Amino acid sequence: MQNQLGKILSEAKEQIRSASSVADTEEIRVRLLGKKGALTEILRSMGKLTPEERKEVGLLANNVRNEIEALLEDKFTQVKNAAREERFRMEKIDVTEPGHVRQLGVKHPLTITIEEISRVFMSMGFSIAEGPEVETVFNNFDALNSGPNHPARDLSDTFYITEATLLRTQTSPVQVRTLMAKEPPIMVISPGRCFRCDTPDATHSPMFHQVEGLMVDEGITMADLKGTLDSFARQLFGSSVRTKFRPHHFPFTEPSAEMDVSCFKCGGSGCRICKGSGWIEIMGCGMVHPNVLKVGDVDTEKYTGFAFGMGVERIAMLKYGVDDIRLFYENDMRFIEQFK
Repeated sequence: MQNQLGKILSEAKEQIRSASSVADTEEIRVRLLGKKGALTEILRSMGKLTPEERKEVGLLANNVRNEIEALLEDKFTQVKNAAREERFRMEKIDVTEPGHVRQLGVKHPLTITIEEISRVFMSMGFSIAEGPEVETVFNNFDALNSGPNHPARDLSDTFYITEATLLRTQTSPVQVRTLMAKEPPIMVISPGRCFRCDTPDATHSPMFHQVEGLMVDEGITMADLKGTLDSFARQLFGSSVRTKFRPHHFPFTEPSAEMDVSCFKCGGSGCRICKGSGWIEIMGCGMVHPNVLKVGDVDTEKYTGFAFGMGVERIAMLKYGVDDIRLFYENDMRFIEQFK
């Protein structure tokens, strides 16, 4: 057994000397001093020895163990220092090398436009309401006073999913949902995506964005509508912008109008943007039809309201001088980064 201890110590010295990493050194420690290690096996077998032999072998075994532990401790220190030095060498930073440019994202021009529009109306007291893009035919047409023979219901204009569901063609269904869920007074805008069966070209897209608004309260008149939208136009396009309203027809408002703003590029003198007229049409609006209010059980003898809607892409195209709506959807970073 004394010979075995001497052999274990001799082999341990050689193995520890040749270890080149922390992992190698740990493996040697387990092999020699672990629960199933060579030295541990000898210590376990000492029960077969006589008391005199056990005392002598035990002393020698403890000396061997202490020497191996000391060698291992020194070796661990060496290999850890070597590993740290190697890591420092590999991770050395050359401060003279050029840095890597981190490309930062930018907001999409449509997002910027929606946020600008929303900010103006929220400053007036409007809140934002949202609704699903997959809507019921009732909310998209029937509740908005669009009769069964209305042209917008045709398959050539609307994406139907089933006979009773479709991709909303406008964000007006959010107004219907708001009327059915809340009691007046109501002041909401509803920005979101809409879908129509349009062939993509420079001014049309099958997917586009709208911001619509609704206000319902006692004593609301056309004067409130005109004052609200005139203030909106001045805040969005500049204090010098003028507005005018032209009679129009929408099934969900009566009376209805389209609103024009004086061209913010030429000041009304005539240019390519306004096609020489000095005016640019930006939205439709009107007083909410009583039939629409009745869908939400609103007392039409007590309450009146106005509604309006505008295309976000059209506003963005006019404001930023973009002449092709398809540029908004191509995700060309050269285009989008211009709006930093």
